[in-house]
Amino acid sequence: MSRATVTLPQDLLTELMSLVGAKSKTEAVLTAVKDEIRLRKIARIKAMAGNMEFTATADELRHGDPRLG
Repeated sequence: MSRATVTLPQDLLTELMSLVGAKSKTEAVLTAVKDEIRLRKIARIKAMAGNMEFTATADELRHGDPRLG
């Protein structure tokens, strides 16, 4: 894990700790960063809706994997 020094307003950090139920500043910031990454990945996936083309049917996708026997 790498270390970084970040200057944040105290009231913002206090509110963040309260909202995420963190016991330390580090835990609060890690939770916020992980949540932001997760939300942005979800947004990227949602943006692809309707833009992907599948050549297999839903049934083939569910049951057509030859590795499963």
